[in-house]
Amino acid sequence: MRQASNRHSLSSLSELNITPLLDLAFVLLIIFMITAPFLAESADLIIPSSKASNEAIDPSKVFTVSIDKNHSTELDGKPIDQQALPVEIRQLQDQYPGMGVIVKAHHQLQVQELVEVMDAIRAAGVAKVGVVTKPAAE
Repeated sequence: MRQASNRHSLSSLSELNITPLLDLAFVLLIIFMITAPFLAESADLIIPSSKASNEAIDPSKVFTVSIDKNHSTELDGKPIDQQALPVEIRQLQDQYPGMGVIVKAHHQLQVQELVEVMDAIRAAGVAKVGVVTKPAAE
C-alpha cells in the first residue's frame, strides 16, 4: 500500500505547472507591444568625427556676430555693415590668432543670409565658427 502512495506522489511531482510561465510571457508581450512604437520613432545616428583639435577656445577670444530679422548685423554688440564684416574679422584674427566666432541669427532670417555671413567669416581666416540655436519650445 505504501508503494502505491509513493508512486502517486512521484508522478504528481513530475508535472510542471506552466500557468506562471504563461503569465510572465503575456506580461512581457504587453511590455514589448507598448514600447515598440517608441523605438520605431528613434533614428540611428552615426555621429561624424573630425580630426580637428578638440581644444577649447579661450572665452576672451570668442566673438559674437548677431543678425536680427531686419538684417542688421552686430559684432559683439556693435552695429557693423555686412560688407565691412570680413575686414573687421580679419583685424580681430590678427590680434587674436586662433579665435572663434559664434553666429546668432534670428529664426525668421533666410538661411542664405546666414550662410553668406558664415562664408565671410571663413574667408577672413577664422576656422572655428559656430551657430547658436535654442531648443524648440516644449
